[in-house]
Amino acid sequence: MSDASSPATATAPDMLELAALLCSRVCHDLISPVGAIVNGLEVLDDDPKPEDREFALDLIRKSAKTASARLQFCRLAFGAAGSSGAQIDLGDAQTMARGHIEDGKCSITWNLPRLLLPKNRVKLLLNMLVVAQHTIPRGGMLTVDPIGEGETMSFRITATGHNARLPQNISELLSGERGPAADAHAIQPYYTRLLAQSCGLTVTLAPEGEAIIVSAS
Repeated sequence: MSDASSPATATAPDMLELAALLCSRVCHDLISPVGAIVNGLEVLDDDPKPEDREFALDLIRKSAKTASARLQFCRLAFGAAGSSGAQIDLGDAQTMARGHIEDGKCSITWNLPRLLLPKNRVKLLLNMLVVAQHTIPRGGMLTVDPIGEGETMSFRITATGHNARLPQNISELLSGERGPAADAHAIQPYYTRLLAQSCGLTVTLAPEGEAIIVSAS
């Protein structure tokens, strides 16, 4: 990277760019399942054999379910999800998180009580889960524990899995040491930092033994 675009001189995106990058992130998450639905429909259009038709229908069913789960998660994690000052049920957040993240390779142990928390605090939790998932690219377990209680509760997520690692640059994006690159991948941890700041918290990402810990305090 040249000196002109080094982390020290990177600038935060303006509101329009932030909105555009978050939209790009949502589209990125949806391209794969929606594309699979299209592929399945094309197979059906070709008047396939019975076994091919069943394969296509199964592909469409699974991909539609995945697309729906990702849309619901993105609406809560990145969208408005209620009026300003609204509260969100942690039980709903758990349902959205499991639908989006649990895929046969990655699973969640949810140790949070069921209660209402301020909207941005729940959005922060969901975005912390996305960050934690990136640390176990081959799959594993995300364990979600509370820090404190009540409306000021924050969170600790322990990611365990084969070859758990710190993704490049994400720690700097969370801490503010590095500005976000203009792509959908970098904007998500940057947005996580903005959510933490709105809650008066700081998100950290650090190894602990063979696990990676994402915490907000």
